[in-house]
Amino acid sequence: MVEAQTWTTRRGSNPRLETTEQVVDIPATPPGGVRNSGNAIGSFLSPNVLTALIIASWYLSNIGVLLLNKYLLSFYGYRYPIFLTMLHMLSCAGYSYAAINWLELVPLQHILSRRQFLKIFALSAIFCFSVVCGNTSLRYLPVSFNQAIGATTPFFTAIFAFLITCKKETGEVYLALLPVVFGIVLASNSEPLFHLFGFLICIGSTAGRALKSVVQGILLTSEAEKLHSMNLLLYMAPMAALILLPFTLYIEGNVAAFTVEKARGDSFIIFLLIGNATVAYLVNLTNFLVTKHTSALTLQVLGNAKAAVAAVVSVLIFRNPVTVMGMTGFAVTIMGVVLYSEAKKRSKVTTH
Repeated sequence: MVEAQTWTTRRGSNPRLETTEQVVDIPATPPGGVRNSGNAIGSFLSPNVLTALIIASWYLSNIGVLLLNKYLLSFYGYRYPIFLTMLHMLSCAGYSYAAINWLELVPLQHILSRRQFLKIFALSAIFCFSVVCGNTSLRYLPVSFNQAIGATTPFFTAIFAFLITCKKETGEVYLALLPVVFGIVLASNSEPLFHLFGFLICIGSTAGRALKSVVQGILLTSEAEKLHSMNLLLYMAPMAALILLPFTLYIEGNVAAFTVEKARGDSFIIFLLIGNATVAYLVNLTNFLVTKHTSALTLQVLGNAKAAVAAVVSVLIFRNPVTVMGMTGFAVTIMGVVLYSEAKKRSKVTTH
């Protein structure tokens, strides 16, 4: 699966070190000259209607991939999260190639050096770890609790930024992280379906997203090495698939043979896997479209709300039990994320 992580960057600027939870963790650093796409559709729709449709598509894809992953891994019985993640990566590679080379949504950028290739490969490895952990956690945890844990990404980002780059935030920013941590502690203590292993690997996934954001800011800083999010996905996805291949063969066995055998008795599995992999790519595409048609700030606000919406929808669909204390803890965490975002904005204003 691709868990969605949102990157908030301005055109031509370095990646920032803050993130909001999202299913797939791909940064957006668009260079100048991004081609204008969607004019054919825009000629039939007003700008407001087009923007509303794009935002709705963003919500549907982000929440849809979570629910499909949960259904496949927990309810349908397809217990192969590494292979599922590899399918996501192959899907992203194929769709990215079509979007860039055929549809020309953005200009094609090339890897210019072995050094740049190794940097992207390193990011792909962190990306794999984060996404596989996130998908695996859905086998053991309800989506609502998974999203509550994922909302703590800013906390881990601040820690890694300090440990790796010695970047210090203002006191207000650190104070805003307290309710983020307190809320998840509250939710964990009252989660009826709490699973320790699922909790730990979900924490690992969240920390992996944060680590990737910090490493991205360190590795790809020069203008020559910056890649647009769509181009970065084009190169990272096949690298990630190659990294995952030996792991799925060693840990999960001959999954391909099992899938073929399963499809002979139930062809619905083919529809589920293709649909799931397609939606995983749409998460990245709609991230780009929302940023292009609105702003990076809008994407950040949507990301803050997405966790709560996904949690509510998952409870309605899967009927997992929730407690008042658990909902309170989730709400406190989301409130902390909003406070963190506002504190970060104010700290940037004062430093400039």
